[in-house]
Amino acid sequence: MSAILSAAIGAGALVGFSLGLIGGGGSILATPLLLYVVGVAQPHIAIGTGALAVSVTAFINLASYARTGVVRWRCAAVFAVIGTLGAFVGSSAGKLIDGNRLLFLFGLVMLAVGAMMLRPRSETAAPERDADLKTCLLTAGIAFLTGVASGFFGIGGGFLIVPGLLLATRMPMINAVGSSLLAVGCFGLATAINYALSGLVDWLVAAQFVAGGIVGGFFGVALANRLSRGKDALKRIFACVIFAVAAYVLYRSGHMILN
Repeated sequence: MSAILSAAIGAGALVGFSLGLIGGGGSILATPLLLYVVGVAQPHIAIGTGALAVSVTAFINLASYARTGVVRWRCAAVFAVIGTLGAFVGSSAGKLIDGNRLLFLFGLVMLAVGAMMLRPRSETAAPERDADLKTCLLTAGIAFLTGVASGFFGIGGGFLIVPGLLLATRMPMINAVGSSLLAVGCFGLATAINYALSGLVDWLVAAQFVAGGIVGGFFGVALANRLSRGKDALKRIFACVIFAVAAYVLYRSGHMILN
């Protein structure tokens, strides 16, 4: 029991750190960690438990960012609400396509997103957009597409929400990371409720995972705020994590397709 407790807290700390640092990586990390490190036997329970833990951890990290004043609440709320609707549409479509081919396509999308994040920002780049009606409508459109992609590929969406917010609002990276956590939390909560109603959540493991996530998130948020003072440092880290995830997904899904 103590080994499972330590594993759950350690895995939660890693997920919390990732969410706090770059606003993503929660769902992609949580499910395999619960299955292969913590020892949750059933994949569906791992998904449901991970979704709940990621959601709660995201909201806790959101509160940390809110205290520093970097969350753009209007754009974050629009993204969370419209993105959740898009996720429902995308998940319905995703169930009609072969899972391995779906993951391979997701890997290609991640490569494109990573390349976009590494594109240098010119000195004459346009400033951040005001959170007016036009920007909110643009944010809503991108949020819906992001939600569709999130549901379609079966991921929490953190790796797509941050680039989506950057594209819609031109806000600084640190603001996009902090604001994205509202949508990450809502996406995960919707999944968690669905699985919990079917009895597919291990509440004790989820609580241990969240406990670790609080600690990891504290350090992740602190490091993100420190890195945001350097030019594009946080954005480069985000892109590198995306490339690593894309490479892993392409390898695993490509291997399954060929075999």
